[in-house]
Amino acid sequence: MNRRLLLATVAVLALVGVAGCSAIFGGISDEELDREQEYADLKDREADVVVDIEGVSLISSGEFRGVYDLEDTEEIGLYRSSFYRDTALDVEAVRYWYPNGTEVTGSDLEVDQGRSSTDIRVPDGNGTLAFTASAGSRTFQLPAYVEGSYEVTLDEGYRTSGFLFGNVAPGGYDREIVEDHERLSWEENGGTVALRYYLPRDVRIFYGATAVILFVGGLGAGYYYRQMKRLRKKREEMGLDVETDDDDDRGPPPGLR
Repeated sequence: MNRRLLLATVAVLALVGVAGCSAIFGGISDEELDREQEYADLKDREADVVVDIEGVSLISSGEFRGVYDLEDTEEIGLYRSSFYRDTALDVEAVRYWYPNGTEVTGSDLEVDQGRSSTDIRVPDGNGTLAFTASAGSRTFQLPAYVEGSYEVTLDEGYRTSGFLFGNVAPGGYDREIVEDHERLSWEENGGTVALRYYLPRDVRIFYGATAVILFVGGLGAGYYYRQMKRLRKKREEMGLDVETDDDDDRGPPPGLR
């Protein structure tokens, strides 16, 4: 009886362990891999890597669509780097096109998500891979999974050109505005693309809030200064504001001199 109980306990612990590992390493379902998405507009671009950021707001991080022309690359590891470690990129709507244009969905590919990367293996290293993932709010960072020419288009109205509010890395890029979308392009890139972007109204709000804070602070400082002057005058009238250089020669108190 005790032996059966022990075996049952071990079996339960094993199941819990397997479930725990699945929770730790995650996983991407076929429904997520096959989610509907449109990539035709990005495939028509000339760059080797085309990224389009959309749906960004104060309360939403938005998402990006990425299309990669693979050159002798049969496996690609998708990840994001933080200060501490690399984490696997959660992707959706995965598509792959053979060199002849035949399309397959993500569930037909080998997709393995671990702790530090999401590895996708394609049947032909010279095809085209596309996927969708979270973009981040007001910032965007994406390693160069493949080398080549890059093109990144921001959501409508957003800019990177502000000195305090925008930033683009790496350098050596071209910037243009296409139908109120800022588009950044690199002829050759092999490093992480890191962007900080903003809406022009954010700048106006910032400077407006700064002006209000300075104005209120100035009023407060002026009020404090007037109150101090009024208090000092009152002390002088009462004879309480007495300053001496020698504490031992104080003399009689005020009113008895």
